[in-house]
Amino acid sequence: MSSKGRVAVGIVVVAAATGGGWYWYNAEAHIAPSSLTLYGNVDIREVELGFRVPGRITDVFVDEGDVVTKGQRLATIDSQPYRQAVALAEARVQLAQANMAKFEKGSRPQEVQQAQARVEEAEAAYLNAQREYDRQIDMFKAGSTSATARDAAQARRDQTAAGLAAQREALALANEGFRSEEVNASRAEFAAAVAQRSQAETQLADTELFAPSDGVVLSRVREAGSIVPMGAPVYSVSLRDPVYVRAYVGEPDLGKFAPGASVEVATDSSDKRYHGQVGYVSPRAEFTPKSVETTDLRTDLVYRLRVVVADADEGLRQGMPVTLSVPIRSPAS
Repeated sequence: MSSKGRVAVGIVVVAAATGGGWYWYNAEAHIAPSSLTLYGNVDIREVELGFRVPGRITDVFVDEGDVVTKGQRLATIDSQPYRQAVALAEARVQLAQANMAKFEKGSRPQEVQQAQARVEEAEAAYLNAQREYDRQIDMFKAGSTSATARDAAQARRDQTAAGLAAQREALALANEGFRSEEVNASRAEFAAAVAQRSQAETQLADTELFAPSDGVVLSRVREAGSIVPMGAPVYSVSLRDPVYVRAYVGEPDLGKFAPGASVEVATDSSDKRYHGQVGYVSPRAEFTPKSVETTDLRTDLVYRLRVVVADADEGLRQGMPVTLSVPIRSPAS
């Protein structure tokens, strides 16, 4: 082959290679990525713990940096005043219960018998006064007594008649018992006493402070011997479970994944990969916070999302930056 022929063949080969490379470059450039990369931070979740009742702290059991578990006792305050309050409330319950029983049962048989005896006594006094009055009337007609004596006998007769009527009413009340209003009032007093006892028992239980969840003690604000008001912070605890990651996604990528999608979480400090799920996507747009590094402009509007990490460990610390890889759902899904 002549030199001109070899040159022509070389040009063809180069052209074919260049064209093929350009084709594959364009084809590769148009392949849709299979995942979306997001940037965020491990959510900072803290809780300040304090007593619901005031008092003097007697014991503090954990210090800064200690790991605590849910239900672990962290501190106590002097419970003596609250134990006394429970005892007083219990005594009031017993008094109210006895009073209620008295009103519900009504009069005792002995009280009814006493009322009957007083009626009989009043009847005898009335009959005696009536006979004396009748005798004074006859004597006054015969002129053997004065009008003053007659009037005095009449007054005694009327007085004993009134006394007899009062004793009969007392007997009727003894037989009938207490009024329904009095019975209901005694029941209400008993219910109030029981509620006060429950309140006193709750306050006694509140003299102990427990961890609401697993976590790490960030700070111990108070020491033993401190007088604390109700609600004053004693500990600040960082919650460990569940672990949330806060990230942001731009509006153009919002429709590429859905809540519940699997997420892979990576940190700069370790090669380990964590796994979680998108648990929440904010319905409101906001500007990207300065603490989040993205490849887009900071002024772009984004939507906040929360990722729940299922296999979190000590490698994920609150506030640390993380990189998330979210699989993109296909248009058919």
